[in-house]
Amino acid sequence: MRLVSVSVYILTVFTALIQAHTVLLAPYGKQCFFENLKKNDELAISYQVGSRNPDNSEQYRADFHIISPSGQILVKRIDIDHGDEQIKADTNGKYQYCFSNERSSRVDLDVSFNIHGVVYIDVNDPKSDSLDYAIHRLSQLTSDVKAEQSYLVIRERTHRNTAESTNSRVKWWSLFQIVVVVLNSLFQIYYLRRFFEVKSVV
Repeated sequence: MRLVSVSVYILTVFTALIQAHTVLLAPYGKQCFFENLKKNDELAISYQVGSRNPDNSEQYRADFHIISPSGQILVKRIDIDHGDEQIKADTNGKYQYCFSNERSSRVDLDVSFNIHGVVYIDVNDPKSDSLDYAIHRLSQLTSDVKAEQSYLVIRERTHRNTAESTNSRVKWWSLFQIVVVVLNSLFQIYYLRRFFEVKSVV
């Protein structure tokens, strides 16, 4: 008996979770939700508009918009069947997102949506003492190491190119010196032979 009640409880919890991400839009109605965000937090919403009638093959559409705490419309999508939207909070406050069926009299219009968020943590704030801070700090240090390695790779490449250019110049200068020495030697031999040449006068 206890096993059955636990199973029913678990099924009820899962049903509630599923219904929490599905809303029925009334004819000419609107459903709004909100998220409390801090500055630099990111909010991503993916949604799909459908019908509660399983025999209906028509693709329904709805309106969607996101409103900032000051009342400014950040995102506005009209007459769409699905979408993925993402915003970055520029101030602290309550960000509202709404699904609207205000231009239609459909009674079986469903919207399924998922909320994804990224909480911003200032990694330079020494007061942050949490797992998120440790993860973000590790991520920042990893990025710093990667940037340093990229700098060292570029620096090594630059020094290697300089060394190869210097070696090439030394090689050609050495060849030029050898050619000059050989030509000078040949000229001296030719000149000495002409100098000591015996000329007979008849």
